[in-house]
Formats: sequence, structure tokens, C-alpha cells
Amino acid sequence: MARELAKRKKSFESLPFKKANYQIIGVGLISIVFGYVALAQQPWDGVLPLVVAPILLVLGYCILVPLGILYRDKNGEKKDTSPTSTTAPLK
Repeated sequence: MARELAKRKKSFESLPFKKANYQIIGVGLISIVFGYVALAQQPWDGVLPLVVAPILLVLGYCILVPLGILYRDKNGEKKDTSPTSTTAPLK
């Protein structure tokens, strides 16, 4: 039971998202906002509302936001910081 508590406590110590995750999600949200702005333009049969807006919305909702959630840095592996790795071997 103590091991389960240690595992649970350890998982809550750090946030799962890094700066790159928030940047990708931010770009996705900006894409979504621009998609809705393009969708609201006046000539209802124009290129902007019929072509550009759906592309921006699909890009934001289906590609960028999920990518921002699932993205993991390749250097995100935990480094060995145990005291035995940098000190002399135990006797």
C-alpha cells in the first residue's frame, strides 16, 4: 500500500505539459479563432468562408490541439540522478 501511495504522489509532482505543448495548443487556438473569423465574412459564397475557414478549423481542432496534447519532447526521458551514479562505488 505504501508503494501505491508513493507512485501516486510521484505522478502529481510535475505538470505533464512543457512549454512546447502550450505553444502548440496556443497556435491551434489561434487557428480556430481565425477560422471562425474567416467563416463570418460577408460574401457568403466567397473563397474565405468556403475554403479557408474550414481548412483553418480542421487544422486547429483535428491536428494542432491534439498534437499539443500528445507531444512529448525526445529529451523528456528521466536522467539518472541517483547519488550512486556520480559518487564512488560503495564498499
